[in-house]
Amino acid sequence: MKKFALAAALMAAVGFSGTVQAADLTLRISLQLPMKSHLGQNLLMFKNEVEEESNGDIEVQIYDSAQLYKDKEVPAAVGSGAIEMGVASLTRYVGDVPAVDIFYQPFLLDTEEKVRKAVSPDSPVRAPLDKAIAETGSTVLWWQAYGGSIMLSNGGPIKGPDGLKGQKVRVFSKTQGDFISAAGGAPTLISGSEQYIAYQRGTVDVGMTGMSGVKSRQLWEVMDTVTTTNDADIEFIVVVNTDFWNGLTDAQRDIISTAAINAENDVRDRMSTIEAEAFAEAKANGMTIYTPTADEMAAWREAAKPVYEAFLANTGDLGKQVFEAAQKF
Repeated sequence: MKKFALAAALMAAVGFSGTVQAADLTLRISLQLPMKSHLGQNLLMFKNEVEEESNGDIEVQIYDSAQLYKDKEVPAAVGSGAIEMGVASLTRYVGDVPAVDIFYQPFLLDTEEKVRKAVSPDSPVRAPLDKAIAETGSTVLWWQAYGGSIMLSNGGPIKGPDGLKGQKVRVFSKTQGDFISAAGGAPTLISGSEQYIAYQRGTVDVGMTGMSGVKSRQLWEVMDTVTTTNDADIEFIVVVNTDFWNGLTDAQRDIISTAAINAENDVRDRMSTIEAEAFAEAKANGMTIYTPTADEMAAWREAAKPVYEAFLANTGDLGKQVFEAAQKF
């Protein structure tokens, strides 16, 4: 009788057909960071809301830690429809939309107030970029804050541009490469998922990343010093294949769009706390946190001037448009 009762309970749980009801729609999302990262947790928030609001009719599958695609492969994978959704560093769209590197112009958006104005969905900086990205076959669902760019090193901080001379530096955007070159260093473009091993093997001497990435990737195991240059605002975007998106029902798009807005607002509002916690954990794990002096910051800014000129020369009308808008913040 006990076995019969257990069988009956199981049938009630899955339905009399004996099979679990499959979702009507599946969204696969590629993420290069681990799930424990704040971007991973942000996707989990999105997943939970979508699945709950759709009563399980929409399933969200997250493939973290670059299981399916590396960061640089995401734009093509999503744009072609090889996968429904993906998360990529904004700068990964620089090949198709050079103006996205407005966020990596050194020290241009150097306060939280300026960043918030720039990333607002209807801002004169973000709105034209979202529209241009849509022409690649991907629709931007939401932006994920990642914080300010810092430098990593071993044996001491980077005290101004002179500290980069003769140093190989990991960068993750073309503009950062221009900045490092102008400062006297040798830039090397390395994906986020590959930077740990690059530091470990000595492929590069210095790294550029966000503080939250130091925590999620435990980079204190391979680097011992953080220099808080805050030279750029790091943004990730969550994109969906446009043809796939247009093929959804209005109800499905409403559920997904609402969850995306909620996820964007949540990560943006928590970014300061996320960074503070990352700094605290880095210190607890033996890292030295170095704040540049006023003179060092002046030298950094002076070194960055040629980068603005190159950006304006290489990004056309759209680059000029968003640069002028950003300067007014």
